[in-house]
Amino acid sequence: MYLDRLNNLKKLIEKEKVGGVLVSSVANITYLIGYANFSKEERDCYLLVSQKEQMLVTHSLLALELKGIDHGFKVMELTARSKFKNIFLSFIKRHSIKKLGIEEEDLRVSEFKRFSGFFKNLVGINLEELRILKEEDEEEKIKKACEIGDLAFENVLQKLKVGVSEKEIAWELEKFVRGEGAELSFRSIVAFGKNSAIPHHQTDNTKLEKDQFVLMDFGVKYKNYCSDMTRTVIYGSASKKQKEIYEVVKGAQEKAVGFVRLHSGSAVSDENKKIKIIKLADVDKAAREFILKSGYSSIPHSLGHGIGIEVHERPHVSPRSSEILEKGMVFSIEPGIYLPAGRHGIEDFGGVRIEDLFYFDGKSLVELTHSKKELIELK
Repeated sequence: MYLDRLNNLKKLIEKEKVGGVLVSSVANITYLIGYANFSKEERDCYLLVSQKEQMLVTHSLLALELKGIDHGFKVMELTARSKFKNIFLSFIKRHSIKKLGIEEEDLRVSEFKRFSGFFKNLVGINLEELRILKEEDEEEKIKKACEIGDLAFENVLQKLKVGVSEKEIAWELEKFVRGEGAELSFRSIVAFGKNSAIPHHQTDNTKLEKDQFVLMDFGVKYKNYCSDMTRTVIYGSASKKQKEIYEVVKGAQEKAVGFVRLHSGSAVSDENKKIKIIKLADVDKAAREFILKSGYSSIPHSLGHGIGIEVHERPHVSPRSSEILEKGMVFSIEPGIYLPAGRHGIEDFGGVRIEDLFYFDGKSLVELTHSKKELIELK
C-alpha cells in the first residue's frame, strides 16, 4: 500500500519535471508513511524523495519509533553533527537535483527563507492530488468513523433538555467518541436557536430552550481518517416555518445526490477521452438552484468538500470547482439555510444544515453516514 503511494509520488515528481521533492505537511507525510503522532506546534519531520531514494528526516525523540515502521523510507536522525542543512545538501548533490519541489502552501516563511538559503531553485507543487482518490482501506476507515459518528448522534439526542448548554452537549459528543476508541476530527459546532444561523458558530454557554433548532456539526477521526456530519433537530415542536426550511434543505441535498445518480456516466462528453463526465460545480448548482427557487438565499458556503486524513481536502464541490467526479472520491454534501434577525422578516430565527458523506464507486453515490434525516422533534 505505502509502496504504491510512494510510486505515485515519484510519478508526480516526473510529471512536474523536478529532481525531487521536500514533503513537509503532516497530512501528506501521514499518507506516505502511515504515522500521524506528530506535534501540532513543531515541525517534527520532513521527507526527501527523488526517483532513486526516499529519506525521512526527524529528531531523536521520534527516530526510534519511526525506524520500527515498515514504510520504505531511510530514517535520518538529526544530531549536532548531522544537521538538516548537511543532509539536505548531500541529498541534492547525490541526485544532481536542479529543481526541488516544495509544498509552498505548507511551509512557514521562515522555513522557506532557510531552505532557499541552501538551494535557490525551489518549485511549488501540490501533493494533495495524491490523496483525492481513496483506496479501499481508506474508504473502510472513513466508513468506520462515520459509524461512530452515527452512534454519537443517537446518544447525544438523549442528553438534550431545557437548560443544558451548547458546551455541555459538545462535551457529550466528545466523551462518547473517545469511549469508542476514536477522537474528534475537529472542534464540534453545537448551536441552539438563533446561533444556528451562524454557519461556523463558536460553541458557547447558551442554554437550550423549548421549540428551538439544535444544529450539531461534528466529526470523528478513526485510525487517521476523518468523518464529518451535521444534523439539525427541534427540541420541542416545530413551527410551520421551521418545518418548511428543514424540508427545503433536505430537498436540496436530495437534488444534488439525485443529479449524480441520474447523470452518472451520461453528463458532459469529453471528446478527447471518449467518456462522460460530471462536473462537481454542477452538483453544487443542483442544490443551490433548488434553494433559490424555493425562495431562500443562496448557500453562503460551498456545497461540499473532500475528506480523508484531513477534514477539508480535495475535491471541492463548489461553484468555482473545475474538478470532475471520479471513482474513489469521498466528499460531503451539506446544503444550508441560515436566517438571522432581519431576514425574511423573522427575528432571531436560526438555521438548518444537513451534511452527509458520500463515496463515488464509479456508478453512483454510496452514502457513508446513516443518521435519520427526517425532521426529529424531541418532545
